[in-house]
Amino acid sequence: MSSRPTVLGLRENLAQFSLLVGITAFVGAMVGLERSTLPLIGRQDFGLTSNAAVLSFLVAFGLSKAFTNLGAGALAQRLGRRRLLIAGWIIALPVPVLVGVAPSWAWVVVANALLGINQGLTWSMTVVMKIDLVGPRRRGLALGLNEAAGYGGVAIAAAASGWAASALAPRHVLVVASAIIAAAALVLSVLFVRDTADHVALEQASHDQDGVAPRLPAAFADATWRRRGLRSCSQAGLVNNLNDALAWGLVPLFLAAHGASVAQVGAVAGIYPAIWGAGQIFAGHWSDRVGRKPLIVAGMLLQAAALTLLAVSDGRFAIAVLAAALLGAGTALVYPTLIAAISDAVPPIARAPTVGVYRFWRDMGYAAGGLIAGTMADALGFGGAIAVVAGLTAASGLWVAFDLRAGEGHTDQARRALRAGPMLVDAGGPSQTMLQRVPAGEGDDLD
Repeated sequence: MSSRPTVLGLRENLAQFSLLVGITAFVGAMVGLERSTLPLIGRQDFGLTSNAAVLSFLVAFGLSKAFTNLGAGALAQRLGRRRLLIAGWIIALPVPVLVGVAPSWAWVVVANALLGINQGLTWSMTVVMKIDLVGPRRRGLALGLNEAAGYGGVAIAAAASGWAASALAPRHVLVVASAIIAAAALVLSVLFVRDTADHVALEQASHDQDGVAPRLPAAFADATWRRRGLRSCSQAGLVNNLNDALAWGLVPLFLAAHGASVAQVGAVAGIYPAIWGAGQIFAGHWSDRVGRKPLIVAGMLLQAAALTLLAVSDGRFAIAVLAAALLGAGTALVYPTLIAAISDAVPPIARAPTVGVYRFWRDMGYAAGGLIAGTMADALGFGGAIAVVAGLTAASGLWVAFDLRAGEGHTDQARRALRAGPMLVDAGGPSQTMLQRVPAGEGDDLD
């Protein structure tokens, strides 16, 4: 057993934090591969003509990921973060096989249900483990780095797969690349990732609340309707991923219908998550200083403006690029800030189940987006569907403006407890927690 003490802080846990950042990039790359290829595969390889039929893969993905998030948050307290992370990568291994041998689109839909489980387990655990490692003072920055890595992986994979698919069969590109990514991430997780239970115990010791995690029904009620701050974040997360589902599933079809090449579709599919990913580092750090609410409201309204621009663009490539950039900037303001706001509002012991409930509602946005975007596009055309989603996004931002109170949460209490210097806990596990203070200046001094 290692005698290395446990300490909260980004610098103190840099090696594990950096490893988790790299694994998050692999998580993002798994879905990035599909953003510029899978809708086109549905059209070209399976002859689908209905937009709703093409986007059925998003409904399956969103439902499975949402329910996995819900279960993962509760199971993390019992089974441990690391075990669920490894399980997520094991579940990813059949995905490229199913897509590669699929005789019908139904097989691809099933593969995306498995991909949703993979994403729910792996992304949930890398998010929660990073929050565990850094403590409350650098929570926004940690989440910004996490989401930047994930959506950087999405961007690189989307652009690269679009470029490769312009010369090779899109289906072959998707199958080979996803198999390599899943295998590599599984090996890294098994060999090098350590669990963060001691970090949770350490931070929990700075809170007045007892050390009992809430049951899932109580966490679900709090994050869904009972607590206004959590409620407003949950609905904003849902609408954010609703418009992301539109960008993932409908925009490639929209651009292709107006004559865009596969490489141009890949470029737009890559620009949006690239700006989203890079901007989150700044946004997460900024939210630590100015608060969560201003960034969430501004980001949702910026997303609505970007979608409105796209709706009236007639599929022109230059305008689509600009809209993708604005949509990425708006999402960057929102994405890490929402999870930070949720984490602020609950004690550490309640973090995993509450974040799991939030992520359940957020990723239900993929299912809702697949249904709404697909049916609206069949009924109103591409522009009409995009305009409907723009209106929903603006309404969501206004909801946050009226329903989320600035500064709500437990973060200030925890920060005050840690100002004297980071606390350490021995490596004997949560049941053998022994706390001590280290002098100021020896802890996380990234202020």
